[in-house]
Amino acid sequence: MAIDMRDILDTLGNRGHLSEDQAAFAFQQLFEGLLSPAQAGALLMGLRAKGETPVELACAAKAGLAKARLVSGLPTDAPILDIVGTGGDRTSSFNCSSAVSLYLAALGHRVVKHGNRAVSSSSGSADALEGLGLPLSIGPEQVAGELAKTGFVFLFAPNYHPAFAHIAPVRRELGVRTLFNLMGPLLNPARPSHQLLGVGQAAALPLMASTLARTAPNVTALVIHGEDGLSASGEGGFDELTPFGPTTGFEVTGGQTKPFRLDPKEYGLAGHAPQDVRVDDKPAALAAIKAVLTGRANPAMQAMTALNLGAAIMLATGKPLAACMAEAREAVAEGAARRFAGE
Repeated sequence: MAIDMRDILDTLGNRGHLSEDQAAFAFQQLFEGLLSPAQAGALLMGLRAKGETPVELACAAKAGLAKARLVSGLPTDAPILDIVGTGGDRTSSFNCSSAVSLYLAALGHRVVKHGNRAVSSSSGSADALEGLGLPLSIGPEQVAGELAKTGFVFLFAPNYHPAFAHIAPVRRELGVRTLFNLMGPLLNPARPSHQLLGVGQAAALPLMASTLARTAPNVTALVIHGEDGLSASGEGGFDELTPFGPTTGFEVTGGQTKPFRLDPKEYGLAGHAPQDVRVDDKPAALAAIKAVLTGRANPAMQAMTALNLGAAIMLATGKPLAACMAEAREAVAEGAARRFAGE
């Protein structure tokens, strides 16, 4: 039986979930630019209204990757990591994931980070890395060589996902959250083997973990949400581990998910307040990441960087978390990534 967009939209209008075949067809049509603006808007809002499923989000991610400029030729003798968040936590915090990525490279690990400029934050990963003088224009054929030289490559999302131009006008006109706000961490064109994936909203943790397990069955990952220490409802928080309260989430390995929890008190990294990691604009964000990379940031930023770095080292090495946290604390205190800050 042929799949028809009218049937798909009718299913969503009745708050029904799409089958895998329906979702694959709908997103293939969307990324091909074959849907009218009305159909595209109805698809995205229908999914949001009923709540997206892992099957639907996975089909969206697979369709997006099928149209991406994929990276090939990367070495397979050691992990390729990505440290990334969904954003949308509205915390205006410093560029922690970028700092952690550069620390990993400085410690001898290999990182291919995928990201964009700021949308809802003070400074996106692209803004911060550009401010540090790192290139944003590396093409797929250059990634392996650059990775071998520096241990770090940044993939600027608009350069790798030209098909997103079909959807951008509809997203702008809708002006509200859709599943595209969750897709970024699932669309790294290098297909990293290991991922520390932060989720801005705790309620989306099961969806993101299950979707990652579906789209990247060989990945080893932590999908996490950090508490802000302020919100009794649990609605607030960060898309990173924080020193302000416990981090919850899921370990993802072999296509399976398992609950994960980390209390910063156990590693001597608890305390501080969310406002201590806030930056108000791009100049402040650049100053903060330079301070973090050189070991001169305030204690809250140092602790938050160490927490995320320790978790990432555990992913990359499989060593006990306590040993990884100790290594991370030492590296951050010494400013072991200072070369990326121009020192």
